[in-house]
Amino acid sequence: MTIHSAHPFQPEEGSRSPLRQFRGRLPSPVSIWTAQAATDGTAEPAGLTVSSFLVADGEPGAVVGVIDPLSDLWDVLQVSQVAVVNLLGWEQRGLADLFGYVAPAPGGPFRQGDWTQTPWGPALEATSWAGCRLAAEPPPPLGWGLAVQLQVEHIQLAAQRDGDEPLVHRRGRYSTF
Repeated sequence: MTIHSAHPFQPEEGSRSPLRQFRGRLPSPVSIWTAQAATDGTAEPAGLTVSSFLVADGEPGAVVGVIDPLSDLWDVLQVSQVAVVNLLGWEQRGLADLFGYVAPAPGGPFRQGDWTQTPWGPALEATSWAGCRLAAEPPPPLGWGLAVQLQVEHIQLAAQRDGDEPLVHRRGRYSTF
């Protein structure tokens, strides 16, 4: 049920960005990037849903994501220099909305889901994740964000289960393959 006949945040037909519409036609993986300035529990963690990212194989491996320079995540990542890239599955789509700040999160988004503290920050249990270190600072601007490059230091792969499908964002909606 909705109180709106159309999407409440969608711009009028003539003012929609063709580039945004082009990007919206591409399926994007959904992740939550997390960081914490102190891993001893004395600092609040920060997290952000990120779907504009890529993973590059190599020695060392890298993850590059487009991060909002005004986000809490970027503020904390500059202090901690480390982060966790949590890959989401269909079952975590609610968390994607919480960390994307499009759904209410009373007490903060970290009150939802099961989190484990790691040397790189909070990792979501039962998902695959990468523990990473900030590779270059300051990152160059890219579009409206920053091209934040992380060097992969650790990979934790979740066990594959039947029905374990990756969460994908396309045309403003979540789906899976």
